[in-house]
Amino acid sequence: MLAVQAPSIPIPLPSPVPFPETSEILPTDVPVDANDHCPGTESTLAGKTDACEGCPNQSVCAEGPKGPDPDLPLIRERLSGVQRKILVLSGKGGVGKSTFTAGLSWALAADEDLHTGIMDIDICGPSIPLLTGLENSTIHTSAQGWSPVYALPNLSVMSIGFLLPSKSDAVIWRGPKKNGLIKQFLKDVDWGELDYLVVDTPPGTSDEHLSIVQYMKETGIDGAVIVTTPQEVALQDVRKEIDFCRKVGIPILGVVENMSGFVCPSCKNESQIFKPTTGGATKMVEELGLELLGKVPLDPRIGASCDEGKSFLDEYPDSPATGAYLDIVQRIRELLGDA
Repeated sequence: MLAVQAPSIPIPLPSPVPFPETSEILPTDVPVDANDHCPGTESTLAGKTDACEGCPNQSVCAEGPKGPDPDLPLIRERLSGVQRKILVLSGKGGVGKSTFTAGLSWALAADEDLHTGIMDIDICGPSIPLLTGLENSTIHTSAQGWSPVYALPNLSVMSIGFLLPSKSDAVIWRGPKKNGLIKQFLKDVDWGELDYLVVDTPPGTSDEHLSIVQYMKETGIDGAVIVTTPQEVALQDVRKEIDFCRKVGIPILGVVENMSGFVCPSCKNESQIFKPTTGGATKMVEELGLELLGKVPLDPRIGASCDEGKSFLDEYPDSPATGAYLDIVQRIRELLGDA
């Protein structure tokens, strides 16, 4: 297995704009030789937390001046043309979060008057390029910065998957390098004018999640959509993700229960694959005071469409899953005041 180490990724970008050096990828407030979980030199906790013990920068950080991240104004300017910013979260892997992100974005882009972007910050498991039919695409640059790749004239995508020499290459990075690349996706990508920017996140509540909240705090996050499946093993982690959102101040638009029953494409009968032994998402949202945006049933054709990089909604408009997606998208737009 190939270990990808910044800055040695051979990126197919035109000269004279190579993939940035390590000092450019790392966040400006995290030293290159910092310990894991470094709070950053600008933090009031710099040099004072348990994570700082033994770090060669500890004394300098503790005594050094504090101040705002100088890149935040650049991010604010770059995202000034983005009207709505939506995070898709789960906490649990394997619940179909990236599939839902792609489906949500395809549905939004079905309106040719709406311009939608997808930012894939699942650094170690980027699947959005495959789901949008862009697996063999590369990033180009211009005077305005990195240009996203377009799945449709009104659907743009940015992912580390476009930067890897092979789709089988593993990205083995610690937190600071991941965080630095996320910052670049925000400040160096020419997103242009967007009605919606949908951010696909990895499972958990760790570095990538904290970074996207930190870097977008001045531009604002309009809301999060939480994706789960019916069984309790998924709901446990989803509850942690909901708690994360509340602690960092991200408004939660609602919860989507994915893989909610199986609908046979032939007979249209529905059966339970993942039995909701504790009441599923319906019970959970009642307990936590959230809205259930909808339930998306399993349809084996969804997987086939994803593998082919096509919009399931366009391929199978009569599927109950398509109807569920469209209802959920309509509800999200209503909650945001856009419908």
